[in-house]
Amino acid sequence: MAEREQPMKMKKQKFLLSFITPAFLGDAQQSGRWRTPPIKANLRQWWRVAYAASTNFCVDIAKMREIEGKIFGNAWLDGAFCKSHVLLRLSSWEEGKQRSWSPLSQVSHPEVRFPVGSDLYLGYGPLTLPRGERSPKLKANAAIQADESATLSIAYPEEEAPLVEHALWLMDRFGTLGGRSRNGWGSYVLQPQEGAFALSGLIPLRDWRKCLQSDWPQAIGQDDQGALIWQTEPHSDWQSLMKTLATIKINLRTQFRFTAGEGSPEDRHWLAYPVTRHSVAAWGNCRLPNQLRFKVRRSKDQQVVGVIFHMPHLPPASFKPQEETFIRIWKKVHHFLDSSSESKLQRISE
Repeated sequence: MAEREQPMKMKKQKFLLSFITPAFLGDAQQSGRWRTPPIKANLRQWWRVAYAASTNFCVDIAKMREIEGKIFGNAWLDGAFCKSHVLLRLSSWEEGKQRSWSPLSQVSHPEVRFPVGSDLYLGYGPLTLPRGERSPKLKANAAIQADESATLSIAYPEEEAPLVEHALWLMDRFGTLGGRSRNGWGSYVLQPQEGAFALSGLIPLRDWRKCLQSDWPQAIGQDDQGALIWQTEPHSDWQSLMKTLATIKINLRTQFRFTAGEGSPEDRHWLAYPVTRHSVAAWGNCRLPNQLRFKVRRSKDQQVVGVIFHMPHLPPASFKPQEETFIRIWKKVHHFLDSSSESKLQRISE
């Protein structure tokens, strides 16, 4: 008689997931709501980073996708279709409590005639400026407001614990959720509950030039001065911090001036694309996400700080990127962040 397959041993943990900045997590009606799918997607993204670090960044993509599929579920592995073995549950699936929007302070933009709302600049899309209005509005009915929280329960196979737990730590340190999350919206913290393990881990760092050997983000970059991670001075609230982050992003991008009309890629296009009123004909509707990410964290004295980090990778081949051009542009970005006195940025080693 064939032996029965032994049940999978699972680890179970609980965390209080609390947002530090408003989150734009859209449901079927595009209204902000607590949901597990975006949290699980975030976990998978950071799991890939943890996996890459575990291989010393010698990643066999096919093997990684096979392992990921067997852990998180898949419908593409021949003979190995399965449901996810990582299970998530939230204590609430309620709609976000933020139903209206209080505009943040405005910032100057050298290419715009009038001051720009820092919230609209960093959050355009989930936030809009209706015709005839002077202040941004929520595009949908609601958003998850800062300081909202819910209990996140997670179960995962014991044999997969090292990478899953490393990914959870990376989520807490660098993760954000929802629309415009790379600009710092949807920053959150994971606090262990009911005897859950204390989150810990190592930052997956790699020489940023070597990161350009891949077209997907698998590490936080480092150079001769250390990790490509910068931190702002403490702020008393997230609203004033978002103004600082908006100023940094505006000044960082506008140092790359446009010199020609539409049609050809210029330096600023390589930071992120599309760019308002500056299209590249050959790229059409392609999208190039910004590799520079913002995260808002609480400091020990319950103030907030902004963390800026670079996850370098080469753009997809469809953009026809030239590595020499990419290195030149991002060196200038790193220099800007290292020498930015106005925002008092400092490199941190974590």
